[in-house]
Amino acid sequence: MNLSERLNDDMKQAMKNQDKFKLSTIRMIRSAVKNQEIELKRPLDDNEVLDIISREIKQRKDSLQEFRKAGRNDLADNVAAEIEIISVYLPEQLTEEEIQAIVQQTIQETGASSKAEMGKVMSALMPKVKGRADGKLVNQIVQQFLQ
Repeated sequence: MNLSERLNDDMKQAMKNQDKFKLSTIRMIRSAVKNQEIELKRPLDDNEVLDIISREIKQRKDSLQEFRKAGRNDLADNVAAEIEIISVYLPEQLTEEEIQAIVQQTIQETGASSKAEMGKVMSALMPKVKGRADGKLVNQIVQQFLQ
């Protein structure tokens, strides 16, 4: 079952369970997927759906930080619940140690030795961790190794 089908099935289940919050969250994700399909004029594959889900989670994490800074815990709690629902559709996330190992391997493969070559490392690295690691965390780890 691909991600689009899984989203549809989960949406139907949320309707049956009358879980309005989960239903609205899944509908937001499906809407983003549908908009991308309309823009590209074709159905999306799982990698493209995964990109959309990752982008939606990133947006919500940014909002969560801002809400917490502003002291709006009511809004922060809603966004945190949305993140929890959406995260189910991501593949299992890599641990920091696993990311470090992949970063070290990629640095060796690219032969990078300074921060000036960070772009080369990141372009080789991101396809390896796509959807399984936060880009900010990967960036920080690469910076640690390229000092």
